[in-house]
Amino acid sequence: MHAKRQGRAFWHWYAKDDTPEERKLIVKLDLLIVPYAVLAYWIKYIDHSNLNNAYVSGLKEDLNFQSNQSVNLNAMYTAGAVIGQLPFTILFPMFPMNYTIPALEAGWGIFTLLKYRAQGYAELMTYCFFAAFFPGVHFVLGACYRGDELGHLGGVFYVGQMLGTLTAGLIQSGASSNLDGVRGLAGWRWMFIISALMTIPIAIAGVVLWPETPAKPNMLILTDQDLALAIKRLKETKADTTEEIKQGKWKLVLNIATDWKIYILTFWAILFWNSGSTSSGAYLLWLKSLGRFSTPEVNQLGTTAPALGIFYVLFVNFSSDLLWGPSGAIAFAHSWNFTAMTILAVWKVPESAKWIALNSAYIQVAMSSVLYGWANDMLRYNATERSIAIVFMNLIAQSTTAWTSVLVFPTVEAPRFLKGFTFCAANSVVMVLFTYLVVRPYSKALERKYESDAESEVSAPEFEESGSGKSVERDSKSGTTAIEATV
Repeated sequence: MHAKRQGRAFWHWYAKDDTPEERKLIVKLDLLIVPYAVLAYWIKYIDHSNLNNAYVSGLKEDLNFQSNQSVNLNAMYTAGAVIGQLPFTILFPMFPMNYTIPALEAGWGIFTLLKYRAQGYAELMTYCFFAAFFPGVHFVLGACYRGDELGHLGGVFYVGQMLGTLTAGLIQSGASSNLDGVRGLAGWRWMFIISALMTIPIAIAGVVLWPETPAKPNMLILTDQDLALAIKRLKETKADTTEEIKQGKWKLVLNIATDWKIYILTFWAILFWNSGSTSSGAYLLWLKSLGRFSTPEVNQLGTTAPALGIFYVLFVNFSSDLLWGPSGAIAFAHSWNFTAMTILAVWKVPESAKWIALNSAYIQVAMSSVLYGWANDMLRYNATERSIAIVFMNLIAQSTTAWTSVLVFPTVEAPRFLKGFTFCAANSVVMVLFTYLVVRPYSKALERKYESDAESEVSAPEFEESGSGKSVERDSKSGTTAIEATV
């Protein structure tokens, strides 16, 4: 558990030594950042998840999908997401985030709208490729909050993913029941239109509401006093609040490339991304294979997994900050995921067990904000390095799923993905072991190093000219003169 949370009951939102002014600021930031982040991610995941819902609602037949084209389509989305993230390794610290994030959101909405007119597999694949983007929410959270606050706030933000997946199913159910054939359009095409129309207003609202980062603040709502206090509390944790590039770009890249952090965090993220089965659409495909439910019923039942995912996300992320720390939260989530994936790999189990296992799929997704929050905290000492490292670890990890999903979740094997479920279970085991044996010790060693460096800077003697013209040492901490420096 983070040092700031020691001795605090799990229901306490603030740290013990947060002043009344700090608590008011935290509430203000929470109200500005978290609701918009939830809404933006909710819309993003409606637009993303509706592809699987459309597939089981007539898209497959209308566009004549064959063989593994469904999983290939998801792989193209991943490739677009990875390539789309590359420029933001540098751009995040350079541009105001209250323009960057809404612009990305609006772009996503436009390409979602274009999907409604797709006449074939190749055209739809093009829109999926160009529609991907990296939301940058974790960069803003890491820039505005201390490490002990990131887990539960990131968890609330990540509820947007569950709501988006859930809402996509409900929208598709309604579109299939009420809009199928209206103006000559199939119900699945109407879903893309509705989703796109929901996206644009959210993008516009972000320009006003999104507070950005302390280095490039949106002062439409924040005051000078708010900004000063936000910077002060972050500097107490030795966080970089300037977002200035302090060295040449090649030296910066060399420093990052020769630091173990980037490789540890990237491999850690690879394990996380490859332990999940939600993108395969296994639950929806299984429901359809039963042959007992109509298309609207399949989409309605498909919402139970993300609905439960809301509970998983909140419990895992709040427990990380308020109960047993990030390593405990990760172990809990992946132990559960391992059990669910093992049940599905065995497959010859009672149908009730399959319902439970398939509805447990989002327990793996639930700890995403724990992982990225912990990484943000470890990287807080240099904003430019943090921007590059967070995006790099995410894009490399996500890129691996573009080919692993094709190998282990081929559509022709649906709904029983033996290779896929076994692969996810194995990644969960390695994820827990890597967290406890590598990430946790490395994080503690890194914290000790930065604390030692900070103490050295504070206690380093300063030399001043005395009245006699001789140099004398002055203790920078107490302001008293000293005969020799403290080592």
